[in-house]
Formats: sequence, C-alpha cells, structure tokens
Amino acid sequence: MLSYIDAMILSLYILRNHIIPFVFSAITLMCIFLLQFLMKFADRLVGKGLDTWIIIKLITFNLAWMVVLVIPMAVLVATLMAFGNMSQNNEVTIMKSAGTSLYRLMLAPFFASIIVGYLLFVFNDDVLPDANHAAKLLMEDISRQKPTLTLEPGVFSQEVNNYAILTKSINKNNGMLKDVVIYNYSDPTRLDIVTAREGRLYFSKDQTKLIMDLWNGEIHESSYTQPDMYRKLIFEKHRIAMNADQFSFQQSAPGGPRGDRELGTKAMLIIADSLNEIREASAASIKKETYKYLLADSLSPFGSIPQVKLNRPYLTNQQSSLIYARALEKIQTAENIIIANFRTEESYQDQVNSYMVEVHKKFALPVACVVFILIGAPLGVMVRKGGFGVAASISLFFFVVYWAFLIIGEKFADRNIITPFWGMWSANILLGIVGILLTTKTIQETFILNFNFLKKLIPKQWRTVTEEITEV
Repeated sequence: MLSYIDAMILSLYILRNHIIPFVFSAITLMCIFLLQFLMKFADRLVGKGLDTWIIIKLITFNLAWMVVLVIPMAVLVATLMAFGNMSQNNEVTIMKSAGTSLYRLMLAPFFASIIVGYLLFVFNDDVLPDANHAAKLLMEDISRQKPTLTLEPGVFSQEVNNYAILTKSINKNNGMLKDVVIYNYSDPTRLDIVTAREGRLYFSKDQTKLIMDLWNGEIHESSYTQPDMYRKLIFEKHRIAMNADQFSFQQSAPGGPRGDRELGTKAMLIIADSLNEIREASAASIKKETYKYLLADSLSPFGSIPQVKLNRPYLTNQQSSLIYARALEKIQTAENIIIANFRTEESYQDQVNSYMVEVHKKFALPVACVVFILIGAPLGVMVRKGGFGVAASISLFFFVVYWAFLIIGEKFADRNIITPFWGMWSANILLGIVGILLTTKTIQETFILNFNFLKKLIPKQWRTVTEEITEV
C-alpha cells in the first residue's frame, strides 16, 4: 500500500503528465475552431472598412463558445496522451506491480475533471450568455454596414443616399476626380445638378460625413413646384457635405431581447416556469371550450340535442334543418377553438423545450469532462501510444459520436419528440457506460487494443522501410 505522501506524489505526477497535452490540445482545437469561424464569416467582414479593434472584439466574443466546446475535447486528448505515454514507457505496468490499480491511477484525473467541469459550468452560465449577446449585437451592426464608397469612371454611383455621382476619370495616385457630375435629390421639391472640372472625395475624421471638394464648376437649380424657376451658379471652389452614416460603423448599446443562448440558467428556468403556467392555462381553456360547445344544453333554440326528437311531426323540415345547421356551426366553432388552443399549447411547449435544452446543455457539457476521463484512461492504457496523432485519431471518433448525439438530441427535443433531459444527456450516459466497461475490461486485462491490422493497408515496400527505421 502506498503511503499518503507517496499517493500525493503519484497523483501530482499523473496530473503533471496531463497539463502539457491539455494545454497543447486546447490551443490546437481553438485554432481549428477559430479558422473555421473566420472562413465562415470572412465574406461578411471583408470590404466593410472595419477597424481592427472591431474585428478583435468580434473574435474575442466568439471565443467563448469555442472554449465551451474545446475543453471537453482537450480533456479526452490529454487523458489519452498521458496514459498512453505512461503505458508506452511501462510506467503503468510498474505501478500495477507495486499494488496500484488503474482505479487509483484514475483518481487524481477524475477529481481534476470534476473541478474543470465546475469551472466550465460557471463559465458557461455566467460568461457565455453575455459573450453570445455581445457577439450577436456586433454581428448585426456589421451586417448593417455598407462597404466603403467605390467610384468607377463613367458609371453613376448611388451608394450615397439622395445623391448620384458620376466622374469621367480617377487619378489613382492622388485620388483626384475629373469632370464630376453630381445629382442632388435631398430636397424632393427641387433638383440640383453640380458639375465641376476637378474634385476630391474623402470622409470626415469622425466618418459621419462624406466630403466632396470641387473646383471650377457650375450649380444648376430647378424646382418641380415652380417649373419656370431656374438658377445657375458658377464657382471656383465648392464643398458638399453628404451624410455617410451608412458607411460608418456604429455599435449598438448592450441590452434588448435575448435568446435562449444568451441567458443564464436561473433566467431560463424562470421563463420556462412562466411558459408552463401559460401552457397549463391554455390546456384548461381547451377543456372549458370543449365542455361549453359540446356538452352544454343550449345547442339549439329548441333545447338540448338529446332532449329534442328531431323526427317529431310538429318539426318541419325547415326547423330540422335549422337545428342541424346551428348544431354543426357550434361544433365547427368548438373544433376551431380547440385546434387554435392546441396549437398555442404546442407553441408554448416548444419554447419551454428550447429553454430546457439549453439548461441541460449547460450541465451536460461540463459533465462530459468527467465522462471522457473514464474513456481516455483505459483507452490510453490499451493503445500504449502517447502521440498526439494517435490520441487525436481516437478522440475524433468519440467526438463525432458525442456531437452527433448532442445535435440530434437537441433537434428531437426542440420538436418534442423526446424530452430535453434525454436529448442532452443521452450522449453522456452512453459514453459513460462505454467508459465504465472499458475501465473494467482494462483492469481485468481481458481486452487489448492494437492497430496492427493497419499494416495491411500499407504497401510492402513502405512497410519494409518503416520497419528498418524502427529497428534503427
């Protein structure tokens, strides 16, 4: 048996073997997610004339959801690499011969994963909602911004509101314009046409105005309300200030409505409870309307349907038709009201499911850190390879399985096919069972995992060279 000090030293040694692979895999996965994000949104950012600080803020806000996804993955990769290295170096065999079981070797990483999972939950519940909200507002502001003004010789540009600008040629060296024509539509009752031999277009310092300096030109003014009015002005230098709000970036203030991914657990639970109360009231309304229109005694002016014998001689065909018509009208009304209330109840239930899915997800993702310890430790011992390539290859399979269950579960839960609990926790439950079975089999040494079958896929000449290199 190990003493307390020896157990602590062993635990610290195992944890130290996890730190570098964890940091390396986290940084690598973050770079992959970041590259994917930039490739996806590059077309929305290029040509907007955005300041570098705005791009940095957008990337920083989106790093939050990347962290939530990357940390569980990094835990699995780090566990595979750590236990794979110890198994490859026969350290696991030595520890087992000293009386230390795999359970004891997994104890320190297991408790460390609980701490990491708790910190991830705090981040997921407190930081991620605000970051998602800020990223959404910033992305909406960027999408509303138009690209910077571009002029082409011989083509009218109408990017500036209430103005049409035409120039014959543009000097790319100094930005001077030749033979400029400007149509001013800012006043709907009149039309101003400005012509100039030379001009220069630039933005003001605060980017709110588009300034046009003109030299040696004329201003022609006419009125739609007074057809006989016409005025011509000749100038040597003239300046026009045009509104450029559509070309300048203006960030919205924080606030406004938030979606389910922009709220914390407490807020979503409160909203879900409120929606459940409304849904229950809607269900009660269905029962009430059903009783009112189908079970009441006043379905016709002659009394209730069960009490009226429609085949009595004193009821004429016209009266019988009237009774049937009114009864059918009330039944149709009842049907419409019931269907409307039922759809309303379904709508509220869908909203409740969407919020509860996010609530369960905030807990399920941190718990995945613990589940991946149960999978990574026995697999690392079985594989006996501690390289990043082997760990990443094995991890990729479990990542695909986990995210497939998570995405499908979220879709099914949103559509009320399964409950939000099973939608978000099925992946953890399945992989948790797999991890427990792998750990048991590894301790019993009844299952060995190797990749010798892959050699059959390698050409013989390459296989020979590989074996010679290995022998050297």
